[in-house]
Amino acid sequence: MTMSDHDRALALVQSTSDPIHTIGTTVYLSPDVFGWAAEWGWTNPFAFYFSGRGGMLGDVGHDVVCAALGWFEPGSVKAMYEEGAAVNGATAAAKRMAEAHGMWGQKHFADVKGIGDIVAVSEELIDNLEGSGLPLFVGWRAAARSTDPAGRAAQLMQILREWRGGVHLVATTAVGLAPMEAILTNEGEGQAKFFGWSAPFPDCSEIKHKHDEAEQITDEVMAAALVRALPAERFEAFDEGVAALLAALP
Repeated sequence: MTMSDHDRALALVQSTSDPIHTIGTTVYLSPDVFGWAAEWGWTNPFAFYFSGRGGMLGDVGHDVVCAALGWFEPGSVKAMYEEGAAVNGATAAAKRMAEAHGMWGQKHFADVKGIGDIVAVSEELIDNLEGSGLPLFVGWRAAARSTDPAGRAAQLMQILREWRGGVHLVATTAVGLAPMEAILTNEGEGQAKFFGWSAPFPDCSEIKHKHDEAEQITDEVMAAALVRALPAERFEAFDEGVAALLAALP
């Protein structure tokens, strides 16, 4: 029995989602990026993170950023985003965030074999994806991209990270999980604290199944979108490209 294009796309989503998340998180929280941010005036790295990421939405209020990020404690978002935006505006922070990703990629992905092909297939996917309901993904997609293939590759992985993050936020909302519940049913209390929430935490064991349901919805929605955005004969190239970038992480 041969696999349908949807089944192949679903397998591709499941094989690449964790690597893409790991790549994106590594760049977002890297000492390199935080060091460049300090040189540009953002001495608090998390203020740069929130203003640079949230600034992809434009110069908006913290409540808009909180809604788009999804699972962070609102007071933490307000404090960090407003501190970061005060440096030079949220839009400027976003431009610097995209620039920092490009610089990071040039530093760490320059020796990846076939980097131009990896960029080509990733860009083909990204530029053909539907963006409805995914403001951070669309904002990142609209940001200026590096002319250097290695730098561009790092930016593209972050765009794809925001794609899954946005789809998953829609899914957790659809199954009825509140933001803190979405964290507690996934990675637990430690991650909830990292996201700004404070103990005591509610017992979410009886709604753990909702997280699993949201993960399934996320995978299915992404697979359906992937089939429309990328020819099936390009799936293997994308899979291999993500794996190559993951292997190049410092």
